[in-house]
Amino acid sequence: MSEKKKKHQFRQLETSCITQRPLIKIGSDRLINFSSNDYLGMAMNPEVVASVRNELDHSGFGSGSAALLGGRCSAHLNLETKLSTLLGFESALIFSSGYLANLGALGSLLTKKDIVYHDRLNHASLIDGVLSTGCKHKRYPHLVYPKLEPTLPAEKIAIVTESVFSMDGGLADINVLESFSRDKQVLLYIDDAHGFGTLGKTGAGAGEEQGVQDDIDVYFATFAKSMASTGAFIAADQEIINYLKYNLRSQMFAKSLQMQLVEGALKRLDMIRTMPELREKLWENVNALQNGLKERGFDIGTTQSCVTPVYLKGSIPEAMALVKDLRENHGIFCSIVVYPVIPKGLILLRLIPTASHTLEDVDMTLEAFSSIRSRLENGTYKRLSEAVMQSAQ
Repeated sequence: MSEKKKKHQFRQLETSCITQRPLIKIGSDRLINFSSNDYLGMAMNPEVVASVRNELDHSGFGSGSAALLGGRCSAHLNLETKLSTLLGFESALIFSSGYLANLGALGSLLTKKDIVYHDRLNHASLIDGVLSTGCKHKRYPHLVYPKLEPTLPAEKIAIVTESVFSMDGGLADINVLESFSRDKQVLLYIDDAHGFGTLGKTGAGAGEEQGVQDDIDVYFATFAKSMASTGAFIAADQEIINYLKYNLRSQMFAKSLQMQLVEGALKRLDMIRTMPELREKLWENVNALQNGLKERGFDIGTTQSCVTPVYLKGSIPEAMALVKDLRENHGIFCSIVVYPVIPKGLILLRLIPTASHTLEDVDMTLEAFSSIRSRLENGTYKRLSEAVMQSAQ
């Protein structure tokens, strides 16, 4: 492959210093970071860091072994108990990876004889988990809920969905899905990765927010969002958790979550439970950003969560010039999504405000977005992208 082709066919991965902070450094640029999922600002919290450091001094760095071979200790059980108590489930099971948790749990709970309905914009871990079973599955249009078909006695129906969708911020209507579950004896599997810690009076997520937590059969969330760490968990009734413990291959043949991560998760979970001011600050920033964008006429879709998408019209080359300007001249770092993930002619800039941002950060971002929209509409980015393409020929 020629060097010229290589440049155009491979994405250059970003490298930064401390990606969890609200201010990061990429190269020589210092940028306001809207690409971190550290919703509640826990990554650099001194108490969290101290708890992890103390456990590191006590137990060293490593996970020991798989859970069934002695890799679990009282701290793992303590974390699972506190998670299930907060969320209102009988039991919980923690994992070293969110992807492996969804992949393994769906692969264990479903069979080839089952029928699964799942949202077309579900996370890859959910899609891969469903596909791994070989079951009959139907992907329904995003947030357009299907009419469930009757099944044979040997079959069961499952609905698998995210609660908060990470690209557009859309919120699944769990009330509607729960009505299907009640009427048809459906297994309701909810991935609440972006809802846990951010939604609900106590931070128990989208189910608590919508008043239907008790109607969720299998609840998944990750430690990688609100808790700014690594790992994940599933909460359900005791029978399901017991079954998963001894049948979930991606758990049986994987190392247990490392002790310093467990202790860090325990501290962060306690902060979610006892420090509602973290959620209050998060939503102050979310509302300031989203309301400010709407007041300036930006299209942020129908987000009902912290995820803040901004939709603009433009080509991929224009998008590249826009992002370069946003970073180099305005000091803003955020995710960009273009075709084929979204339709041609659209640019999606995804902002994730956190509790660590300030209202000054929000004001600077609003001014920056007004500037880039003006340059996009007056053709500046089109001219810049054409000049770059000509120079590359």
